[in-house]
Amino acid sequence: MSILAIAFPAEAAIPLAQSLIGTTAAFVRPVLGLGALFTLLMVFKPLVIGVLRAALLLVKPRKSLEQRIAQHKFSGVMMLNRMANQYSHSQPNFAAELRSLAARDK
Repeated sequence: MSILAIAFPAEAAIPLAQSLIGTTAAFVRPVLGLGALFTLLMVFKPLVIGVLRAALLLVKPRKSLEQRIAQHKFSGVMMLNRMANQYSHSQPNFAAELRSLAARDK
């Protein structure tokens, strides 16, 4: 510090003010950028959702109706077999009936 710092206190405070302004600007810039990005996403939300759905269909296409029906039937057969395994010790006749229901082709 020099004698001039006593005579001109504002000149001594300028480096401190510059560092505070620089720090504030460093924190405010990303917040403003993220705010602008969020605003754009909200304005173009239907477009963004459509693009994401199209990308999802490219990665994982929807199964055909026949595939979905076959998967549903298979899950039903597996459920009946699990139930038959549960009842096989306590009610063997009921378990056999469940297995016959699971085995029929319909």
